[in-house]
Amino acid sequence: MPNAELTSLHVYPVKGTRGRTVAEATVEPWGLAGDRRWMLVDAEDRCVTQRGFPTLALISVTPLPGGGLMLAVPGQEPCEVPVPGPGAPAATVEIWKDKVRAVLGDAAASARVSSFLGREVRLVHLADPARDRLVDQKFAAPGETVSLADGYPLLVTTTGSLDALNALIAEGDHAAEGPLPMERFRPNLVVSGTAAWDEDTWARIAVGEVTFKVAKMCGRCVVTTTDQRTAERGKEPLRSLSRHRRFGSQLVFGQNLIPESTGTVRAGDPVTVLARRPVAAAPTTARTR
Repeated sequence: MPNAELTSLHVYPVKGTRGRTVAEATVEPWGLAGDRRWMLVDAEDRCVTQRGFPTLALISVTPLPGGGLMLAVPGQEPCEVPVPGPGAPAATVEIWKDKVRAVLGDAAASARVSSFLGREVRLVHLADPARDRLVDQKFAAPGETVSLADGYPLLVTTTGSLDALNALIAEGDHAAEGPLPMERFRPNLVVSGTAAWDEDTWARIAVGEVTFKVAKMCGRCVVTTTDQRTAERGKEPLRSLSRHRRFGSQLVFGQNLIPESTGTVRAGDPVTVLARRPVAAAPTTARTR
């Protein structure tokens, strides 16, 4: 991949809300600095995401120095949300199968989001990502941790694969929904200059001077059908992924990464494949009703 490079970087300060494009980012052991250190939980302390509330995509968040946020909820004035201080109440929250220790955030900010969603939610902060949540040990080394991302520190996608997927969408029965932008897949790193689906074979990569191991393919869910600008939902890309990119029970687009080193990555950095692996199985091609 002599011309492969990092095209763009994206962070999601509050899990499930609109992403932000940045020119550079610090890679920490648990992900990009400022990525998914905050999350919304319901009255039972379970994570709230776009799966159940697509309008979360309409909430924009600006990171502030020190880890705080400027929260902009539609129809309301933006408000500043500080990092919870010493003595702030803690809670054990659920993120999928994990129980995670978190600290409760500003009550007024939580009330703003609750009013917008029409459901009581609370904003929580992951105070210590170096300790509080382990990566799935089937795909990680002992002690490797992750923020409040779904399961892995980073997600990488490629423009070559998006072009190929959009070509498949154009041939399908929901062609009018395409072409789709990359933001549908909410990646952290977007790489250009590779062949379509080349990332299926990656085992280790370097982005600039930072190295990553590729943990596993990323199975996709209904969030990818959500327009990140309007919160409206369609059928794609899941319709086309189900026909052309099914690996076992998962519809796959992108790869999950675990950092092997730390440092700063920047748009324009070269991307190098350090090791490859055979694809476990070819995707199943199937017709769906």
